[in-house]
Amino acid sequence: MRMLFGIVLAALAVSAQAAPPLQRLSLPPGFHIAVYSDQTPGARELARGPDGTIYVGSNAGQIYALTDTGHDGRADRVRTIARGLRNPIGVAFHDGDLYVSAIDRILVLRDIGDHLSDPPKPQLVTDQLPDKAHHGGKFLAFGPDGKLYVPVGAPCNICEPPLPFAALWRMNPDGSHRELVARGIRNTVGFDWQPGSGKLWFTDNGRDMMGDDMPSDELNRVDRLGEHFGYPYCHQGDTPDPEYGKGHPCKDYAPPAAKLGAHVASLGMRFYTGTMFPARFHGAILIAEHGSWNRSKKSGYRVMAVRVKGDHVLQQVPLVTGFEQNESAWGRPADVLPLPDGSVLISDDLAGAVYRVTYRSPTS
Repeated sequence: MRMLFGIVLAALAVSAQAAPPLQRLSLPPGFHIAVYSDQTPGARELARGPDGTIYVGSNAGQIYALTDTGHDGRADRVRTIARGLRNPIGVAFHDGDLYVSAIDRILVLRDIGDHLSDPPKPQLVTDQLPDKAHHGGKFLAFGPDGKLYVPVGAPCNICEPPLPFAALWRMNPDGSHRELVARGIRNTVGFDWQPGSGKLWFTDNGRDMMGDDMPSDELNRVDRLGEHFGYPYCHQGDTPDPEYGKGHPCKDYAPPAAKLGAHVASLGMRFYTGTMFPARFHGAILIAEHGSWNRSKKSGYRVMAVRVKGDHVLQQVPLVTGFEQNESAWGRPADVLPLPDGSVLISDDLAGAVYRVTYRSPTS
């Protein structure tokens, strides 16, 4: 009995420690954040089905489906719909099917919305991707053209890899007709299309081991297919690489639309298309900053809003901060997902949670 009592106490202690300490977070006046689910270990990319189901990729080998049956802003049912996959951080919903990345392959769960309790076995879309684990996790998204966009990161911190590495690709939903979208990209783990212009914007993680404050992560915009964004020759649009930069002037490559900060690990990004948030956030780019691992003072660990007008970046402002205090992090944002009601979900792979941000005017 004493042993059983001890086990129960230990379980309660673990549960208490695992509860995300949302009281540590700071948001602008009128904004509120709450737990949508705290049962998603390793939560990474988010995707929404037409019935409102939220699909969550993870770095824990699993894919989750979250259902808010009470329509109260919190998932009351969490189902694991795939297991044993290789770093399946990316998920994208398309025509009733859920596409999943798994390092060297793309898989699909057919007609998943009707089979959440008895999920189908993942089918292979393509296995014609490199099997390198370094920067091998893949954010996925379907573009306005109906194509599946798939990045292939550089298999290193800094090197001169051949294609298909360090590039963003697109393909048909069946994996055929792969086409180069952009290259010279160290590792993008977030991209989206701008409402109105239809232009593709993406985050890119800067290289390591050039000091605390160099180089910056980038926010980039693709103006033409096949553009080269500098890696490994030029960083942040103006800094030649000390090893690979000679003979490769930065003017030869597409400059970033904005510098996001050194080592902040800018991951998932989406344009805010809702109307719940104040007008200054309408059309802004929301970016999950996963946070630094090799900086003497931590940076990132927050969600930023980047205000844009057409092709121009106007301002960068914090939306959610406080995942790290006093050089200790309890959370690491990985993706953002605006919902039809104007609220925004945020995934956190360290706390294993998904949060929901809402807004209500302080004067209302």
